[in-house]
Amino acid sequence: MRPAGVPDLSDRICLVAGASRGVGRGIARALGEAGATVVVTARSSEAGPRTDQRREALEDAAREVDLAGGRGHHYLCDHTREQEVDALVHWTLRRFGRIDVAVSSVWGGNEGYDGERYPDGAAWGTAFWRRGLAPLRHALETGPLAALMLARAVAPAMVSARRGLLALVSFDTQEGYLGDLFYDLAKAATNRLAVATAAELEPYGVTALALSPGLVRTERVVEAGMAGDAGESPLYAGRALAALAGDPAAWTRAGQTLRVADLARTYGVTDEDGTQPARHRLGEGA
Repeated sequence: MRPAGVPDLSDRICLVAGASRGVGRGIARALGEAGATVVVTARSSEAGPRTDQRREALEDAAREVDLAGGRGHHYLCDHTREQEVDALVHWTLRRFGRIDVAVSSVWGGNEGYDGERYPDGAAWGTAFWRRGLAPLRHALETGPLAALMLARAVAPAMVSARRGLLALVSFDTQEGYLGDLFYDLAKAATNRLAVATAAELEPYGVTALALSPGLVRTERVVEAGMAGDAGESPLYAGRALAALAGDPAAWTRAGQTLRVADLARTYGVTDEDGTQPARHRLGEGA
């Protein structure tokens, strides 16, 4: 049985980028709970290199989709490489004929972070004039630029079908500065990308938007000893997105940056422990 608020998406073809771990993996699992066919993509594979030397792999995520009740398929893809993203989308369209939901949860801005320091020795919030720009370039490449590559690749098929949902996982910047210039800039760019893609896709019946989780207990957060500050599991964002994907009126939210907690209350979905964590506010937790 599907959890409360989660619709039947058994007729949907979904693609989740950056799904080997974190929020992307939670989204893939939740779409599986809804019965969807989910193409799980990432750079980390059982048969090859793993991003940041982590143990999670996309094959595991695809199996979680199956166990949740969906149909999981894995595809190894580096979402910072345009040709690989194009090949992924072409493969998906050849095999399944369409893409109903595409999610970009690609994010490499925290690679190498141990809970205190980034690989360049900087801590969270270190003044921007005391940092080199290489980490910023990496954050933009593995955040908004990767999201744009996916949007650009899936848009022609969605425009042709005159339907589809494109969701970009980000963090809401409307309440103020997020505390670290590189992180803030990458997330603000992703949110603006949702606005811009929505404006160009909406006339063709395609909905683009940004999804903003709170503080999430990702694998990296748990290992860094910061789980106590994180009030949401990755599945919470996934169930909120699944509910949104099943809403015929989702188009009314085009271009918006949507808080997961707000969507959970609107659709009546809960986290994996049955709770509805409240919206995260700046200044609360880490």
